[in-house]
Amino acid sequence: MERYSRNILIENIGIEGQKKLLNSKVLIAGCGGLGSGVIAALSSVGVGTLGLVDNDVVEISNLNRQFIHKPENIGKFKVDSAKDWINSYNPDIKTEIYQLRLDESNYDFLKSYDIIIDCFDSFESKFILNEACIKSEKILIHGGVTEFFGQVTTIIPRDNACLRCLFPDSELSSVLKGVISPAVSTVASIQAMETVKVILGIGEPLVNKLLCYDGLKQEFKKINLTKNLDCPVCRR
Repeated sequence: MERYSRNILIENIGIEGQKKLLNSKVLIAGCGGLGSGVIAALSSVGVGTLGLVDNDVVEISNLNRQFIHKPENIGKFKVDSAKDWINSYNPDIKTEIYQLRLDESNYDFLKSYDIIIDCFDSFESKFILNEACIKSEKILIHGGVTEFFGQVTTIIPRDNACLRCLFPDSELSSVLKGVISPAVSTVASIQAMETVKVILGIGEPLVNKLLCYDGLKQEFKKINLTKNLDCPVCRR
């Protein structure tokens, strides 16, 4: 427990809270920019089992923000590169990898995890993950980032607004945009903090709230969300 002694000193965590973290299983969907930050934070905190989903390989253009991947891993699958980083940083953590592109037919493995974190970089994959979590009744912590801006919300299946409630249009722009590392790290840290809060049952998760970050103004804004009772994905 010496590794996590600073966690344990926090009144809302303590030894029992640290045991909860160590006994938790969290799936990180996407091992790119957001995934890098979430993986690093949860490895530091001591979440006992991390699942990693990704089908991409490391490219040189990733290295401006995906800091767990090293130049020598260019061309390597991101799940393998991420697992190597976790093993070198905190070998006590169990890592489970899924080198695949998530679709409607292959998400049964989500059921073995406590929380799912959306670190995908495409709307198509985010919507598939959103629907998979609703059907699997798994809590989803959504994050998105572009340029200097980002957003986070926590979705409890069928109890509050899901991603499709937020974006009812079936098609959203997939135009490639730039993104800067500090904005990515900020959003990833918030996603990791939401994960810790949900696991420990402390604080106020971003349920029915969208936290928006503006890096140019260094401002945060919370937007209240309303569940769409006619949502084709999460309606009861």
